[in-house]
Amino acid sequence: MNAFTKALDKSPWVWSLLGVVALWGVLGISAGHLSLAALVAVASPAAFLVFVSIGQSFAMVTGPGNVDLSIPSVITLSAFTTINLIGGADAMALPGLAAGILIGALVGAANAFLIIRLRIPAIIATLATGYIVTSFSLLENREQVTNTVAPMLRFIAGGRIFGLPVIVLAAMLVALVAGLVFHGIGFGRLLLATGQNQKAAALAGIPTGRVVTVAFLISGGLAGLAGVLLAANAGGAFLDIGTAYLLQSIGAVVIGGSPIFGGRVTVIGTVFGALFLTLLGVTMQVIGLRPGTQEIVQGLVIITVLAASGIRLKVHRRRTTH
Repeated sequence: MNAFTKALDKSPWVWSLLGVVALWGVLGISAGHLSLAALVAVASPAAFLVFVSIGQSFAMVTGPGNVDLSIPSVITLSAFTTINLIGGADAMALPGLAAGILIGALVGAANAFLIIRLRIPAIIATLATGYIVTSFSLLENREQVTNTVAPMLRFIAGGRIFGLPVIVLAAMLVALVAGLVFHGIGFGRLLLATGQNQKAAALAGIPTGRVVTVAFLISGGLAGLAGVLLAANAGGAFLDIGTAYLLQSIGAVVIGGSPIFGGRVTVIGTVFGALFLTLLGVTMQVIGLRPGTQEIVQGLVIITVLAASGIRLKVHRRRTTH
């Protein structure tokens, strides 16, 4: 039993993978047969959540309470700003993508300033920043002149290459890069060390302020990128475009096996967590649950995982102290 527990501790993403397989099975039973095409179809909306959740994981890994609550507002502002900037022209598609990332990075920089310099808790700082950013989105909504989507962005958001959704391939690329950052270069080790014990990391000479700043820059940048692509996928920007990604981005990280307390992260688990939550939503729709009930179920699932994570942390601490 100890060997099994240790194996799960080393690969916490297994639970999210099993959840994906179970929900896929439920969908298969509902449809009368298992379909790989159905799983691929669900992977497309999940890909947008992967972008946002990987960004969230960079913030969360830096320590307890370091959750980026400004993500939905960043997505919305990026969607409105870039849809107007691009104006449906392919020539402006890449500058528009860059602008979306820049918007998110600037919000991330503001978050980092409040957290590092003014020592405001991340939850409060990012929530306050989110309210300010939402105000800008309301102004952008009033001045919106077009909802035309550039063909290039429409292809990235909804096109296919050899039968595979382009957005899924893009999400896998971002996940691969994130995995290399966390586990393949020195900065990843600085992130993990900062999250495990920020005071000890600072005493060891790690520039924890810069590490946290970069983490929130990445979180904001990926949220901004997601905003551009979500607007392209939806055929335009709207005020609620980022709302669903607040709870789901946190949920995907935690369900994937990364602790809410920071210091550890599993990118593949975050990917499976995003796919699990998307599959859960589709399954509830197929079953016929009402929208309000669906949100309750998703909330209960995430709360259960958070509670289990807290219990696991207490057990781990008892083992290490005895």
